[in-house]
Amino acid sequence: MITLTDVSKSYRTRGGWVKVLDRINLQVKRGEKVGILGRNGAGKSTMIRLISGAEQPDRGTVTRQMTVSWPIAFGGAFQGTLTGLDNLRFICRIYGVAPEDKIAFVEEFSELGRYLREPVKNYSSGMRARLAFAISMVIDFDCFLIDEVVAVGDDRFTRKCQEELFEKRRDRAMIIVSHSHDYIKQHCKRVVMLENGFLTYFDDMDKAYHVYSSDNQSITN
Repeated sequence: MITLTDVSKSYRTRGGWVKVLDRINLQVKRGEKVGILGRNGAGKSTMIRLISGAEQPDRGTVTRQMTVSWPIAFGGAFQGTLTGLDNLRFICRIYGVAPEDKIAFVEEFSELGRYLREPVKNYSSGMRARLAFAISMVIDFDCFLIDEVVAVGDDRFTRKCQEELFEKRRDRAMIIVSHSHDYIKQHCKRVVMLENGFLTYFDDMDKAYHVYSSDNQSITN
């Protein structure tokens, strides 16, 4: 289980401190698929970073009783001077996984060809995303964090990613943050809405999206 208890997080801006998360409480059980709806800037990515351990809350606790991935297809942690292959070896060592039997999968899945042995700093954003997704799939996580829709490369490659994550790993827990109601409804059994630093809990997906859409319309009008 993953448990967030009274989690708060603020950031300093030019206009002063802004509270992004305010006493957030959430539980995610093994195998559970939870969607987090929220408009851009609502704090969804901050919440994902706290759950992953990349950042620490100002107040409250995040308790992880299962292994948690980094945000899927996120390549921001790559060492640019290292090759894609060396980044794979480095990440495997961090997680205590032998890299030798993972190379063939990453080579085939990422479709990077000779670029897998080139420095990552020379990659396009799409190439970095393909490498990041492939490496995410070789570590055996109990819970996958998905920050927005997983769209990596062309439609064919995106479909391959969807199958690898949602079909072959359908028994794993997932936390999906998005502003896409259809995407969350397709993959999740439970949804919460993040707005103004607070979480609202819903039993019904369509009701959640109705409230979310109404709030967005009131913002734009």
